[in-house]
Amino acid sequence: MKKLFRTGAVLASLVFGAVAYAAPAQDIVDTAVAAGSFKTLVAAVKAAGLVDTLKGAGPFTVFAPTDEAFAKLPAGTVEDLLKPENKAKLAGILTYHVVPGKVMAADVVKLKTAKTVNGQSLTIKAGKTVMVNNATVVKTDIETSNGVIHVIDTVVLPK
Repeated sequence: MKKLFRTGAVLASLVFGAVAYAAPAQDIVDTAVAAGSFKTLVAAVKAAGLVDTLKGAGPFTVFAPTDEAFAKLPAGTVEDLLKPENKAKLAGILTYHVVPGKVMAADVVKLKTAKTVNGQSLTIKAGKTVMVNNATVVKTDIETSNGVIHVIDTVVLPK
C-alpha cells in the first residue's frame, strides 16, 4: 500500500510539475488577443503587416500599450495610422515598442536604455515605478511562447 501511495505521489508530482513548468502555449499576438485589453494594438499590428513577425520564433520583448493608452493619442491619430498609406509609419511606431530578446522585469530595471527593433533606443528609468520613455510599466512578465510582454499606459513614439 505504501509503495502504491509513493508511486501515485511521484506520478502526481511529475504530471503537475510538468504542467507548472510547461512553456506558455500562446505567442505574443495570441496572448494579446486573449487578454482583451490590446484590441487597438492587435489591429495596428495587423495593419502594419507585423503579425507573422510577432508570431515568429523571437524571442521578443514587447512594451504593449493598452487600448486606454491608444485612446490618449490625439483624436483621429489611430484611425489615420491604420490607413494603408501609413503602413510604414505605423510599423515604425510599433517596432519602437519591441526589443529583441526576452528581457524580464528583473533585467529591465537594470537598464538605462534598450535598443528597439526599429533601431532607436527607449529610455528606461526605474524607481518606485518603471518608466519607458514617458510610459509607466503597469504590468510585467507576461510570458509567451516567443518572448515576454510588459504592459505600458502610454504609446511611446520614436523620434
